[in-house]
Amino acid sequence: MRDELDLTPAPMQSGSPPYQTIADLVAQHAQARPESPALVQGERRLSWGELNTWVDRVAAGLQAQGCRSGEAIALCAANSIEYVAVFLGALRAGVVVSPLSTHATPSQLEAMVQDCAARLFFVDGAQPALRTAAPQIRLEVLADWMPPAGAKPQPASPQPDDPFNIIYSSGTTGTPKGIVQSHGMRWLHVARANTYGYDENGVTMIATSLCSNTTLVCFFPTVAKGGCVVLAPPRFDARGYLELAQTHGATHTMLVPVQYARIMALPDFDRFDLSRFHMKFCTSAPFNAALKADVLRRWPGGLVEFYGMTEGGGTCILDAHLHPDK
Repeated sequence: MRDELDLTPAPMQSGSPPYQTIADLVAQHAQARPESPALVQGERRLSWGELNTWVDRVAAGLQAQGCRSGEAIALCAANSIEYVAVFLGALRAGVVVSPLSTHATPSQLEAMVQDCAARLFFVDGAQPALRTAAPQIRLEVLADWMPPAGAKPQPASPQPDDPFNIIYSSGTTGTPKGIVQSHGMRWLHVARANTYGYDENGVTMIATSLCSNTTLVCFFPTVAKGGCVVLAPPRFDARGYLELAQTHGATHTMLVPVQYARIMALPDFDRFDLSRFHMKFCTSAPFNAALKADVLRRWPGGLVEFYGMTEGGGTCILDAHLHPDK
């Protein structure tokens, strides 16, 4: 429990910490704190030891199906424990992940799967539309696909310049474009995690899709620092979100402005105990000044607004709790 929150950004260290892969950090947490919670979805829970075992099995399974380091798989599914395990398992195998939006049309999905040259296409159900979207790609249903217990992968050692994921743009101005992000880029998010108070005691609420860079910029620092990730139901419900945050003692979250608006509009918002919150983040759309002021006034912890590009260009960061008039 944080009795008093110091919301002043921590000074960046001179030089970044030595590069490590996020998959290696998962293994380190499993060794140091095997029984500590890593992932929660409803009544389901995985400890760090259990998650690491799942990650090993996924990595071994991908390698057994011919996925080589540097090749891609595609994921089109709602947030789930299986989704996280496949994403992290692919990284352990050196495989590039292309997380695709569940709102994409079949023709868009076909174009994206072909563009990233995915060896496998993981979905969360055997929807006919997805089968026709990429008939030439082997389709795997997440809930049904898990290699045998005890499977161990061959080691992979992705370097900072190697591709980590391929995220596709929304396609609002044309064909969705593949944005390649490197292991080094993701490591920079981990390197600045201390600035925002991520640590092994943290609990991060995930209520936006893992196919979005919006989500991944707070998901991966939580994983890298050994905190606990709580996956909210795919269909956002403001009261349900607050109940989960209170139950699990959430410390961090990333939400888009419309989610903040729905939460703050609840008549009984103030009855929820959100005292453990250390930092909240917002991005992806304009953040109304009055709404921002209301969040600062009534929701404990700091508030940081990001404005940037998925393509990895410069990012503007507003520490709203330090500059409430901006």
